[in-house]
Amino acid sequence: MRLKNHMISSIVLVMGMASFSQTGLQKKADNLFNKFSFVAATNAYKELISKNDNADYATRQLANCYAYLRNPDSAVVYYKKVIKQPNVPNQYYYNYAQALRGVQDYKESRIWLKRFKDEGGDLKESDIVNDNDFINKIYNVKPHYFLKDVNFNSKFSDFGAYEKNGNTYFISSRDEGVILKHIDGWNEEPFLDIYVKATSSSDSIVNNKFKLQGSVNTVYHEGSLAISKDGKTLYFSRSDFNEQILGKTDENVTNLKIYKANLVDGKWTNIEELPFNSSTYSIAHPALNNDETKLYFTSNMPGGMGGTDIYYVDINSNGYGTPQNLGAPVNTNKNESFPFINNDGKLFLASDGHPGLGLLDIFETVSDENDKIINVINLGIPVNSSKDDFSFFMNEDGLSGYFASNRNGGMGSDDIYAFYRVPQLKIEDTVTDAETNKPIANATVTLLDSRSSSLDTVKTGENGHFNINIDRDTDYYIQVKKDDYLDYTKAVSSKGIDKNTTSINTSIVLSPDKIKSKPITELQSIYFDYNNYDIRKESTVELDRIVTLMTTTYPDMVIKIESYSDSRGSSKYNNKLSQKRAKTTYNYLINKGINPERISEYKGYGEQNLTNQCNDAAPCTEEQHQLNRRTQFIVVRMY
Repeated sequence: MRLKNHMISSIVLVMGMASFSQTGLQKKADNLFNKFSFVAATNAYKELISKNDNADYATRQLANCYAYLRNPDSAVVYYKKVIKQPNVPNQYYYNYAQALRGVQDYKESRIWLKRFKDEGGDLKESDIVNDNDFINKIYNVKPHYFLKDVNFNSKFSDFGAYEKNGNTYFISSRDEGVILKHIDGWNEEPFLDIYVKATSSSDSIVNNKFKLQGSVNTVYHEGSLAISKDGKTLYFSRSDFNEQILGKTDENVTNLKIYKANLVDGKWTNIEELPFNSSTYSIAHPALNNDETKLYFTSNMPGGMGGTDIYYVDINSNGYGTPQNLGAPVNTNKNESFPFINNDGKLFLASDGHPGLGLLDIFETVSDENDKIINVINLGIPVNSSKDDFSFFMNEDGLSGYFASNRNGGMGSDDIYAFYRVPQLKIEDTVTDAETNKPIANATVTLLDSRSSSLDTVKTGENGHFNINIDRDTDYYIQVKKDDYLDYTKAVSSKGIDKNTTSINTSIVLSPDKIKSKPITELQSIYFDYNNYDIRKESTVELDRIVTLMTTTYPDMVIKIESYSDSRGSSKYNNKLSQKRAKTTYNYLINKGINPERISEYKGYGEQNLTNQCNDAAPCTEEQHQLNRRTQFIVVRMY
């Protein structure tokens, strides 16, 4: 059966047989279904439906066939009919919801997930409630991955691309040019083999001549692979096929195993089955960690968390250890598969158990300082889609690689997609003391967006150093605070930065807070009339006092101006109005002789940071609204 589908199924299918007397045609259809010949089974169930022969049952089975074929577009049509049947098993509500996600109908999917939960299904309410926010976030975040064409896909299944030593290895069922062909009844495609081509070659014709040299490929499935750093050892998935004998379970199912091969005179030979395999369950999709002391893989062995899980075994001088389940948060009660470890030691995987866009999505893991995995993050679009996205691979440069998907617009059932990444950009520097030039440890550095909302906060190390990851083509502010020092704020932009640049260095020098030893009267806010940005006559008293302080008492003091509005009116209008108030205030001080360099910034913040509860929903007096129509002055530096 098809390698990918043998290991994963994004929904738990209801496979109970009908309790009533079976016709000959229904027996034929069920036999095909139970042999995993789903393409042929769909035709048989359609014939049953057309003859109104146990049509409700046939409709349920037909929907299940399309789910196994990873075809949500067709599955959703028939599950929609199924959920209208009387006394339909609750599981079909979940199946329908998952198929709806596969066609990007997330709103309707949440309705049926809730129905599934309300009728006793094992699902958290929070998963349903938070789904809308998750989908919006995924589609609105800036992409970090970009796709480029792959010219060696075929009309059949292609996946598992893997680069090593100038060659690109991949898995394909394109073998239709030989006299003796073995067809997988699951999807009626030829069985999968491993192919290899020169990475630098632009030749789009990759045929039988490109099959992996040696004795790895057989008449049954070969699949995902991993190659040792020295290029001499190959781990690969294969159907349970040894010495021309195809292994089967009592249920007539052939499982997958991992095998090892050695490169001898340019050919892969000395095929060896790994000792922790079993004929009663599948082990597949090998991946090596960086020092080759662990082999990761996928399995549905007993004792897992549900579906298929990610496991690993230790590789040592005596052979292999005992398989260990990675557990949560990597594995869920659904399906995790296709592990890959990049050059930085980060695990990537495919899963339909973590929040995703549809069927299988690709995820990366996040680890703490002790290398313990603490979270799993969806890679987002364009890597992920509403269909199956899997078999992720990243080159050693960390900037390019491959994955596979059966998304719309491809050439075959699964296609290989190449990706590239623009290097992560970060702001990094050392915070120093203005007087001693020594680094300042444990200072708080906050990254703010253009609206002064906090995005990330870090502490400087013992050497005063910090770094914060940022997006490209974006404006930011860096705010630095430390006890006994004046607050520091600086505008930083990543616009126009060359795509190969990885860091922005910004000079940050903190001045000791001499205001504590040399008290200064607090700079008072000034206020504005409703829908107006003119300086009031009474406000000139405070403005003139500030001018005097800055020109005589504190000739080195630097300030910034922040202006606000009340909540009435649209946010867009209030932003413009408050900016005009900031500009008017700035102009007044400049016209009174203040050097522009001593006003680090003047900015309007609209109706942000209300001083009271007078938002759009609250009834407030004019006096209460007045408190929000203000300009305030912040001391930035004082030498």
